[in-house]
Amino acid sequence: MTESEQHTPVADRLSPLHDEHVALGASLTSFGGWQMPLRYTSDLAEHRAVREAAGLFDLSHMGEIEVSGPQAAAALDRALVGNLSAVAVGRARYTMICAEDGSVLDDLVVYRLAEETFLVVANAGNAPLVTQELVRRCAGLEATVTDQAAETALIAVQGPRAEEIVTSLVAAEDVQVVKGLKYYASLTAQVAGIDALVARTGYTGEDGFELFVPAERARELWRAVLAAGEPLGLVPAGLSARDSLRLEAGMPLYGHELDTTTTPYEAGLGRVVKLDKVDAEGNPLEFVGRAALASRKGAQPARVLVGLRGLGKRPARAGYAVVIPGKDPDVQIGFVTSGAPSPTLGYPIAMAYVTPEFSAEGTELAVDVRGREEPVVIVPMPFYRRPQAS
Repeated sequence: MTESEQHTPVADRLSPLHDEHVALGASLTSFGGWQMPLRYTSDLAEHRAVREAAGLFDLSHMGEIEVSGPQAAAALDRALVGNLSAVAVGRARYTMICAEDGSVLDDLVVYRLAEETFLVVANAGNAPLVTQELVRRCAGLEATVTDQAAETALIAVQGPRAEEIVTSLVAAEDVQVVKGLKYYASLTAQVAGIDALVARTGYTGEDGFELFVPAERARELWRAVLAAGEPLGLVPAGLSARDSLRLEAGMPLYGHELDTTTTPYEAGLGRVVKLDKVDAEGNPLEFVGRAALASRKGAQPARVLVGLRGLGKRPARAGYAVVIPGKDPDVQIGFVTSGAPSPTLGYPIAMAYVTPEFSAEGTELAVDVRGREEPVVIVPMPFYRRPQAS
């Protein structure tokens, strides 16, 4: 490879819905190796639409990886920190793929589509690594790993009217089945006449559905959902609104709250690590990262992920230092991983890693916002919970 070839930028991949975004006037941005819509109109309008009615998201940048075969469940048990063999057909589980040292390579949602078939959904920028690791970790077992991202589109409908919109597009005999779909469950159905895997999952804190469809049918489905949803207040929403929504819901983002310097325990997600997994003979199962994670369980982590409520008006942003109010500003006790004004709550919110002695709820701290201390207080997460139906 020549020096010029080494420095030639690689073009971002385009979603199957790229032309739809351009036609709608979206501002596009590079994200995880893809050109994706940042916003269509305004971040605030799109955020509020999801909280009050519904938003339509293109998530086709996510990675879809099928793991299938007689030993698919056993292979995933060895590859991931969760107990995937215990997942029932039609259900899904949030889990992680970790390195040998227990650090997080990616957080995942895994759907069990059939007894011997699983769909692993990875973050866009990590999907090639996850695919590569799954191939390596499944070697020697009767399990086949297939990257399905190129032929799959993923569209999400999120918000309090999501169910009404999606069920308006399914056959009459499927309406009650889709309505009865549980959280973190999936089924196959035709949506607007298109075969789809319909999953009741999401990343906004609202009810909603994610629709996996063949890439060549994505534009047809996108337009059908827009037409059905617009009279109910649905709008297309971009990555910026998705980020503020997931922050209010206290959901981690890889590259911010999770990365290769972080274990699930530091992120407050130790519950996804199943150290008690056993193999078919009932022996302890040595999954990748188990030894390192077992040594950390119960030990005090060097840092703890907490929620911060801003007591002033200036928001903390990712990378800002967390300090003790009135003390030496060069003595940092943590750092902000994600932060923004909360459109729903009306005050700044943030997630941050801090040392354990300063992690108690109600602790008053400060964030160094461009040389000035902004007061914050530690609060429980999520910051926002959707109202429960009466």
